[in-house]
Amino acid sequence: MSTLSHPAATTPRAATRPRVSVLVPAKDEAENLPLFVSLCAETFKAETVEYEVIVVDDGSRDETPRVLAELVRTHPFLRTVRHRAQRGIADALRTGFLAARGEILVFYPADLQFKPEDIPRLVAPILADESDMVTGYKQGVYEKAFVSRIYNGLSRALFDVPVRDLNNVKAYRRAIMEDQPVRPDWHRFMIVLAHAKGYTVSEIPVPLYPRHAGRSKFGLSRIPVGVLDMLAVWFELRFGQKPLLAFGMLGAGLFALGVVAGVAALGVLAASGVGLRWVWTLVQTCLLLGSIFFATGLLGEQIAVTRAEQRELRRLLDEATRDRPTV
Repeated sequence: MSTLSHPAATTPRAATRPRVSVLVPAKDEAENLPLFVSLCAETFKAETVEYEVIVVDDGSRDETPRVLAELVRTHPFLRTVRHRAQRGIADALRTGFLAARGEILVFYPADLQFKPEDIPRLVAPILADESDMVTGYKQGVYEKAFVSRIYNGLSRALFDVPVRDLNNVKAYRRAIMEDQPVRPDWHRFMIVLAHAKGYTVSEIPVPLYPRHAGRSKFGLSRIPVGVLDMLAVWFELRFGQKPLLAFGMLGAGLFALGVVAGVAALGVLAASGVGLRWVWTLVQTCLLLGSIFFATGLLGEQIAVTRAEQRELRRLLDEATRDRPTV
């Protein structure tokens, strides 16, 4: 059973096709959404570019569905999609992307720590063809500043990216989202992955405000998950297309070490008549592990081919879904 409600079934379409789609993941944000949507309406009045806002209700248990239903009736630029159960920001962004009609997408939270008035500033460099992706650089007091510094410091050490704040509000071309892997929590590395594919990335300062209502859904328990995800992204970028380079080279190195150690042990045995048991244990271990790693690399190559085919099928499916007429 699908976990989504069809956006067009509950939301009126704007008169013209929007050029910018603002994707807003929302989990239990009933207190913030009325003001957020009202500020969006004020901001868009002064813009010549057509905007739409797509709020993805990620399995909220408060009054968020009711509040959104009321807001949709009074704000024609607003559209909604609902997950029946919480699926996370990455899935919410992908759901919003599939429902969006704009060529430029904007990721913006509903908690009002960032005001909608800054959305046009994020979009402007893309509209001017000066950048493919623009991220905000937090200006203000941030309660998770220490964690953010660690995350951004590790990211800059592992990845060559020209920005300081990798996990923040951002605007980007639709093609960037089409290239993103469908992985939980990998939205944090959208800049890294986009830059690795050759898209241009820039940043602008964006003021940070205290939450209007509610509390943060993220805690210190996310740090180990974030570090492991970071290592997974690094491996994906370095060896995802050619896993044999990693496992094959490691396997070949261990195998060669085992052969050299075995030849040396044979030389010692021939010269002195004394066998070195620990050397023979090392030889067996190296040969065994070397063979396993090399076989793993070959298996990884087959998986890489399958993944490439799946990415192409997903791209074609996304195009078909986006172009399907709504009723």
